[in-house]
Amino acid sequence: MKTMAAALLALVGGCAASPPIPPARFANAPIVTIVDDRRDVPKQPEELEFLPDMYLFDSALERVVTRPLELPRIQRALGVNALDDVPDSTWFTNRNYKTPLTPDEVRLGPNTHTPEQHLPWTISSTKIGGTTPGFIVKDSAGVKYQCKFDYAASPTELETGTHVIVNRLMWAFGYNVADDQIVYLHREDFVIGKGAKHKDSLGKTLGPLQQAQVDEILGHARIGPDGSIRVLASRWIEGNTIGGHASEGVRTDDPNDRIPHEKRRDLRGMRPFDAWTDSVDVTEGQFVDAWMEDPAIPKRHYVKHYAIDFGKSLGAMGQISFDWWRAHAYTVDVPSMVGELFTLGLRSRPWQKRAEREQLKGVSSLFDVESLEPEGWRPDIQGYVALRDADRFDEFWGTKILASFTREQLVGAVKAAKLSDPRSEEYLVDTLVGRQRKMAAYWYARVNPLDKFAVEPGAPDAGAPRICFDDLAIKIGFVTPAQTRYAVQAYDFAGKRLGAPVTLAADPETGATGRTCALAPAGPADHDGYAVYRVDTQRTEYAGTTYVHVARDPSTRAPRVIGIWRP
Repeated sequence: MKTMAAALLALVGGCAASPPIPPARFANAPIVTIVDDRRDVPKQPEELEFLPDMYLFDSALERVVTRPLELPRIQRALGVNALDDVPDSTWFTNRNYKTPLTPDEVRLGPNTHTPEQHLPWTISSTKIGGTTPGFIVKDSAGVKYQCKFDYAASPTELETGTHVIVNRLMWAFGYNVADDQIVYLHREDFVIGKGAKHKDSLGKTLGPLQQAQVDEILGHARIGPDGSIRVLASRWIEGNTIGGHASEGVRTDDPNDRIPHEKRRDLRGMRPFDAWTDSVDVTEGQFVDAWMEDPAIPKRHYVKHYAIDFGKSLGAMGQISFDWWRAHAYTVDVPSMVGELFTLGLRSRPWQKRAEREQLKGVSSLFDVESLEPEGWRPDIQGYVALRDADRFDEFWGTKILASFTREQLVGAVKAAKLSDPRSEEYLVDTLVGRQRKMAAYWYARVNPLDKFAVEPGAPDAGAPRICFDDLAIKIGFVTPAQTRYAVQAYDFAGKRLGAPVTLAADPETGATGRTCALAPAGPADHDGYAVYRVDTQRTEYAGTTYVHVARDPSTRAPRVIGIWRP
């Protein structure tokens, strides 16, 4: 233990020969928790049309060549507050990491309506978009849904179950998703509405919808022994949908869209979630924007951003297309192709044994823990630039959120899929937990995994504050408090040391939560007591640093955290 403490002191003391702390300083102001991006957009923005073939060419070929030639300057993500977190906005809402949800809340997700209690469903047209046929319907309560089915030629319950599980996890994570759920209906629960249209996948009307066409679509669905049809019902998003968002840049006709999409932390930080859930189908077509009226202020409109269509996650994409390499290479991956050429395809690949286990209903045999490579994970197409530009700070942000899910919460998400085999539920939960821990183990070793900093008053006679924080590696159980030491060194606004460094062990009394507090020198009298606390973490095979900026509240004069800097 003395050796570890000495190493910590040397780590802090070694800064004397160079600028002791980074030059970043923060305004002494309340932390931004909500972005004002609901300002009135009186005119509906132009619809962004998604053309899959054109997108594939642009993103998998053209932009792969042209973007590096533009010499883009990759910088830290924007849309981040002073605590290195993402505030609430029309893109993202802090949920489980901020305030843990109950397992039932995760199971229900955004659902507020039970369409199977409002029969029959009236068909207005065939489904638009995607590769799976279905219908646009309204239930007897007038609520609009898009629905598709488990098809007899597809793996049982796979796409529908996968979709709902990832929908729940993505919502609990913080993204906007549609109200999607699994229901069981019968043929007689569907009726053709007056003026119903038969449309192609691009929305072009081919003619009036006939009963024969309805029967043909339902004829491909898997029918249960009791005549029931498993339906994925996706509630129509409120407002007028205007396509997805562009991978790069902003919507020029939406004044609230001010941060280039490839630089947004909430979009870059989606990469660890996608790796965790093996959501390889990431394109502009997996998002939709809606121009909607503000529920609180009539006649005021703004654009809200949604993620959609998750049925190809959890290994389902590779299972359906018989491509075991999914998640390990891009669809067009020149380095991988060259490597295969020069090794004559003889080298071992991490995905080769993915499909060797027993096939369970609703589960892809490709969804496992062993083949997951946190840094090497790849979506199908590299056109969604935010994922390509994600750095270790974005990865850490996303990982700390997905690592916050408990096993009970994951059970809740899996229960929403209504899978018929209990073994499938158990396997999916076990695999999500295993992949969760693998993601956390990797990224918690690349950014000092301390978070939720706060200043608490010290003992009455101490005259100094306590710097408190959660050690996420201890909280998840990767290390114990006994394996960890911290050193805290205070500096004033100009970077001058304040007192000697304080060394301490992680608090064994709060080991389950990872919470530790260190008594540190009080801030100086000037600059509202602005002080920077360098917090160093030392373990046997890890050392990391975080800088915590503290100043006195101008109103209460109590010290508070005003910023976090992760080097």
